[in-house]
Amino acid sequence: MAISRRRALQIAAGAGVVAAVPAVNHIRWNAKDFTREDYLTETAVKSPGKQWRNWSGIERATPQDILSPASEDELASLVGSTKTQIRPVGSGHSFTGLVPSDGTIIDMGRLSGLYAFYKASQTATFGAGTRLRHAAKILSDVGMGFPNLPDIDVQTLAGSFSTGTHGTGKTLTAIHDYVSGFRLITANGEILDVTHESHPELFAAGKVSLGALGIVTQYSLNVVPKFNLTRKLHLIKTNEIIDQIYELADSHRNFEILPLPNTGYSVVITHDIFDGDVEGREPNQDDAFIHDMEGLRSKLGWWPWLRRKAFNSYVSSELPKEGPAEQSTDEYWRLLATSRPTKFNEIEYHIPMENGLAAIKAINEIMNKRPDAFYPIELRFTAQDDAWLSPFNDGVRCSIAVHAPVNEPYEFMFSVIEPVMRKFGGRPHWGKLHSLKKDDLLALYPRFGDFLELRKDIDPQGKFLNSYLGGLFGESFDA
Repeated sequence: MAISRRRALQIAAGAGVVAAVPAVNHIRWNAKDFTREDYLTETAVKSPGKQWRNWSGIERATPQDILSPASEDELASLVGSTKTQIRPVGSGHSFTGLVPSDGTIIDMGRLSGLYAFYKASQTATFGAGTRLRHAAKILSDVGMGFPNLPDIDVQTLAGSFSTGTHGTGKTLTAIHDYVSGFRLITANGEILDVTHESHPELFAAGKVSLGALGIVTQYSLNVVPKFNLTRKLHLIKTNEIIDQIYELADSHRNFEILPLPNTGYSVVITHDIFDGDVEGREPNQDDAFIHDMEGLRSKLGWWPWLRRKAFNSYVSSELPKEGPAEQSTDEYWRLLATSRPTKFNEIEYHIPMENGLAAIKAINEIMNKRPDAFYPIELRFTAQDDAWLSPFNDGVRCSIAVHAPVNEPYEFMFSVIEPVMRKFGGRPHWGKLHSLKKDDLLALYPRFGDFLELRKDIDPQGKFLNSYLGGLFGESFDA
């Protein structure tokens, strides 16, 4: 599915919607530079010494060291002997300040791969630095898989689990819920084998830990026999589909809806179990669509009515009258997750399911009033689990995400979007933009205070803190 700028204008012209337009508005819009003033490309950063930046570039650090230990023993020795603050890093896909440190940043990339696999018990042990796609491919080779995956597959296991990363599916939990045990290096260099049986509180706290309790080196995971899915994508008018989100979430294994700002349409994506020979799916179609939506914004954003009319004409003339706009079959991990090469910044909150419909309608209305908006809004469902800092530990929640291109302003997420998310009882995604602090989080998480006490017990000197976590936990921090 693709809609190019040229094709959109051709369709709009054919529909008779470009006559008698105010040319001055058109010219002024076409001259607009959407790039935010503080945007820096990677090559524009000129700092002495070692440098680190996250995926989108909004978090940066110049630590004393960036180290990549080759073994668990090497890492344990390093942690036990160092006097500086330490922060682990996976793929850098978090948008919050979880990693930056003036001390030592530990790259977990060399602690990766499959360490053990037991088919009879359907368990596998991986290095914590293993990327999700790599782990899924390894499991596939032995006939197994994860029950679900998030929509980006380049994060490490440690980074994904520690921030509560999730996919979509009303009966499917976030991926940290697959953890049956982990090995943790504490501040003094001790290595702990942690399970529900051996350390029940540390296990419940450590599955979603923000890297604040120590450094996890490996995970033991519950896995399932691998399976295939059929993926269907529909483009449907938002006002015709939005009230059906709960019914659709009940009807499909994986369901998500993505309202498209300033078009009147939503993308609806479903995944269901498929038996038979698979056909595969062309890669990066989603990113191509995002670029086309940006082009439509850049050409027609100055006149919202024309923009909606052009998109509506495209849907009417270019897409099937019945059935999905796209349909694919493949192994689950090839359909649920991609590498997402197009960069962005993102805010995401997890809303109690009973408030999800009202929340997505409110967010969609806000974004439709922003002529510069084109990125799809995203709504997904996640089932309940029991990790102390899991956003989903009190029931099924609807996750609503708003994106901005990597080089464009994103301050509106804090001033306009976040208050609405909080109004509807939302909890923030730990790895995505939010402004909440200790008092806010104590009100949202019944076990947040217990987590803070456990963190102090296991790391009394704050070796694994940085300034961001200090603010999050309400603790003084002096690097």
